[in-house]
Amino acid sequence: MCGKGIVLSVTDTLAARSTRYGTFAGQARITQAIKRAMADSPNWATLPDDAVNALDMIASKIARILNGDPNYDDSWHDIGGYAKLIEDRIHAEITRRSAPEQP
Repeated sequence: MCGKGIVLSVTDTLAARSTRYGTFAGQARITQAIKRAMADSPNWATLPDDAVNALDMIASKIARILNGDPNYDDSWHDIGGYAKLIEDRIHAEITRRSAPEQP
């Protein structure tokens, strides 16, 4: 469903995505190259699941920018959102650790 009750076929959706993000094969190639580089880094194995997932999603968004429309603001907005989720979790952990213990 899209908008005011308009039903798009999968073919229509894929065509729209291809126009916005470039070919799926191209986006997948770039995403996987970024993910391989991240996995080959010293800290990758120590990251918590939420950070790994956020970085995976960010890699996909970066690939969409590099393979498709670099001026599509939603891709940039999504990158900020995934980073903010991790930042918020880190700040909550810092606050929790620095809070005085209750008697």
